[in-house]
Amino acid sequence: MHSVEKPNCMKCKYFYITWNNKQPNGCRMYRIVTKHIPSLEVLRHTGTNCIGFEEKFMSKK
Repeated sequence: MHSVEKPNCMKCKYFYITWNNKQPNGCRMYRIVTKHIPSLEVLRHTGTNCIGFEEKFMSKK
């Protein structure tokens, strides 16, 4: 049995930091804010890993 790699929200284009200290992490795709990493909340509520992960474009300076 192989393990399915969980998405890294910090590298996702939908992830953002909120101004709310109690719920500092957000996901624009799922329209959620949470105290935890958004992909963990998606897994907890749906029973499946996040399917919306898209790696964000990082420009080299």
